[in-house]
Amino acid sequence: MKIICIGRNYADHAREFNNEVPENPIFFLKPDTSIIIRNRPFFHPDFSDDIQYETEIVLKINRLGKNIDRRFAHRYYRELSVGIDFTARDLQRQCKKNGWPWEIAKGFEGSAPLGKFISKDHFEDLRNLPFGLNLNGQVVQSGNTRDLVFSFEDLIAYVSRFFTLKTGDLIFTGTPAGVGPVKIGDRLSAYIHNKTLLDFRVR
Repeated sequence: MKIICIGRNYADHAREFNNEVPENPIFFLKPDTSIIIRNRPFFHPDFSDDIQYETEIVLKINRLGKNIDRRFAHRYYRELSVGIDFTARDLQRQCKKNGWPWEIAKGFEGSAPLGKFISKDHFEDLRNLPFGLNLNGQVVQSGNTRDLVFSFEDLIAYVSRFFTLKTGDLIFTGTPAGVGPVKIGDRLSAYIHNKTLLDFRVR
């Protein structure tokens, strides 16, 4: 199983880090050991002092595909959820400064808490899908898929040019502005259309 994470797919998030909006999707991978399911806690690692949340809509691939035409990309997922792309921001800054790969900042153990998947048929318009994150009961991220730089179909078509997509693969589709740090004791609750799909604590 592959976990494919899209970067800079909301312009406001790109701007908050003074990054340019890309001409093509930017993506990186996380290992399957990064996944946390069933609202289990996230254990804050001791190698970072700046773990930050990034809330994202997640697609689950439901069939094998390579070089998928954008017109047919909607056939390659039936369910979606919300997930957190945890980032060790201090390690990421260090890696970028030195020109190193930064998998250690994105792919560490437990860095991808994943909510309950639900059928995409629950939603009238996937191109106008509000989602967000509450941190200790306060809204810290609020996004909508209408603001995606690259649509779900764009992402599936593009990524499948480079990797064969397999049943069960996950695509984290990008985060809006408002990312920030977590600390031990925090409670994170993520939702789509006010339906909470992920609710866990930091320990």
